[in-house]
Amino acid sequence: MPRGPSRPPWSARFSPGRFSPARLSWLTRLRRAEGGRPRPLRELLLIVALFAAYKLGRLFAAGRVGEAFGNAREVWHLERTLRLPSETGVQDGLMQSDVLVHAANSYYAFVHFPAAVAFLLWMYLRRPGHYRWIRRVLVGLTTAALGLHLLVPLAPPRMLSSTGLIDTAARFGPAVYGAPQSDAIANQYAAMPSLHIGWAAVIAVGLVATSRTRWRWLWLAHPVVTVAVVVATANHYWLDGIVVLALLSVTVLLLRPPASEGTASEGTASDGAGDSGTTGSAPSVSSNSRTG
Repeated sequence: MPRGPSRPPWSARFSPGRFSPARLSWLTRLRRAEGGRPRPLRELLLIVALFAAYKLGRLFAAGRVGEAFGNAREVWHLERTLRLPSETGVQDGLMQSDVLVHAANSYYAFVHFPAAVAFLLWMYLRRPGHYRWIRRVLVGLTTAALGLHLLVPLAPPRMLSSTGLIDTAARFGPAVYGAPQSDAIANQYAAMPSLHIGWAAVIAVGLVATSRTRWRWLWLAHPVVTVAVVVATANHYWLDGIVVLALLSVTVLLLRPPASEGTASEGTASDGAGDSGTTGSAPSVSSNSRTG
């Protein structure tokens, strides 16, 4: 009985030569992205554990009220010695509009933590190569801040009557803090350094580092607005922001970011073109095959 043409062996049918360079480039990028992304459940448990440890550590710093007010007076006098702008002037400008007051209080209450969670989720899903770096930066900065919270308890300016500042959240709302002596959730004597400013700066640094658009620098508006809000609402001193930005600078210098994902994609495409060149063909790889 005559036999039909024999089929090529299995290894030949699925050999790399049957795939185009663009296809190989896409598959390689996919494997790299998946390999760089931690397991979601483990990552969620890790972040929850770190956040719980941070909150517990802040509570350990509570109970040193006299020391916190003493440090607050010293910080206030140091700022005047350094001729930093008065926080009172910033708050006076805010108080000219009820809309601005409520907007600032709402920004302080509802943007800080949700923005950090949304940022980490976006980095995890869209920039897995940089996610681990950002997580390490955030953990390193928060750990250093917790150490200062334990070493230097500090009452915020809204509690220091000699500053002439008022607690805008308590007076106009919305407020996130209750009476300090009965607050079992937050340690209100941990103003130095400001993690509102620190986390906002991490978000801006991460988005600027991983974006390619010319508009990426607008993300710097987030920490700038945060500085204005925490000062105008009398939740932090200027020095709280200066110290946390110094800590962030050191953290970023110690924990260098990974290679750009766009550069890695270009390298992968070049490798694919090189491989195709060895087979005798020289197809061009268009820019549409890059993820950027």
